[in-house]
Amino acid sequence: MMRWFQNVFRLGLKEIASLSRDVVMVILIIYVFTVAVYAMATGIKTEVRNASVAVVDADQSALSSRIKAALQPPYFRTPRELDRSEVDQLLDKGEYTFIIEIPPRLEADLLANRNPSIQINVDATAVSQAAVGTAYIQEIIARETAGFLKQGDWSQALPIDPVIRALFNQNLEAIRFNASMDIMNNITMLGIILVGAAVMRERERGTIEHLLVMPVRPSEIAVAKIWSNGLIILIAAGLSLHLVVQTVLNIPIVGSIELFLMGTAIYLFAVASLGILLATVANSMPQFALLSIPVFVVMFLLSGTFTPFESMPNLLQKAMLVSPSTHFVRFAQSVLYRGAGIGVVWADLMLIAAIGAFFLFVALFRFRKMLASQG
Repeated sequence: MMRWFQNVFRLGLKEIASLSRDVVMVILIIYVFTVAVYAMATGIKTEVRNASVAVVDADQSALSSRIKAALQPPYFRTPRELDRSEVDQLLDKGEYTFIIEIPPRLEADLLANRNPSIQINVDATAVSQAAVGTAYIQEIIARETAGFLKQGDWSQALPIDPVIRALFNQNLEAIRFNASMDIMNNITMLGIILVGAAVMRERERGTIEHLLVMPVRPSEIAVAKIWSNGLIILIAAGLSLHLVVQTVLNIPIVGSIELFLMGTAIYLFAVASLGILLATVANSMPQFALLSIPVFVVMFLLSGTFTPFESMPNLLQKAMLVSPSTHFVRFAQSVLYRGAGIGVVWADLMLIAAIGAFFLFVALFRFRKMLASQG
């Protein structure tokens, strides 16, 4: 057993030395954990920012003026007043995301308790802004209406005063979410690519034959590739959290980074085993690339990283339970966003480890067959 660990350690050092000489891979690792994380965090906005808005004010009352004045940056640009005849044309051209139509006698009808309506026209091709921005505008109209009625002692018309409390991201800023999620996606991508590429590189360069004449087992070769490449990704992810997320982007991390890295190490074991499995299926590096791309893209999109897992069809939810990324995303969000401890996330870690063990078992079976065919 001691010899097994010694061989795994030495073969892993060989993998690290080999990777350090691969300039393209080194640049890729640095890029995805620095520039890519920063660009993803600052470039993608799911909240409303500088949305274009116009108002058709047919009332010209104190209430309509309050509503227009409340549409302020950074959520909305300064609203422009339009004539009703311009609305359809400007929406067709896509010049405004929101056009609010305030009817005549809005204020008078409200005071007379006639339940007037305000029409909000939305360009729904801007999907994220359309959904969130409509809610913002509805909240603004309700707030300004309530404030106007209280000034005139009509507060009894709105007996309920809702109070919204946002937890874990009080300002609802997408940057806090995007930065960490991109790191998780990059861990998945590199965990598959680096280990799989290491296997394919051995096969294409012919160095796999050198390993075959050495007194090493297939399990030692596979595990060495997993720990060495996983360690590099783990270090890069930790540095990215500290330097890019916390220092450059100034995003606070609520939970334990050490616990997150421990869970990431278990997850890297799972995805690296998957990478070896895919490498045993492919016959060349281009085939491996074409095979791995749909795998990690599906893991990105359906693991709950950017879309709520609960919103997916039940059948798809059950199918994605066999993916380690589903449990890793739930674990990471619990730790980094909600400050959860090991007592909350241990079940996810166990599932990741179990799935990884299954991938490794199948990968070793195919890896032995691959080495036998090479011999």
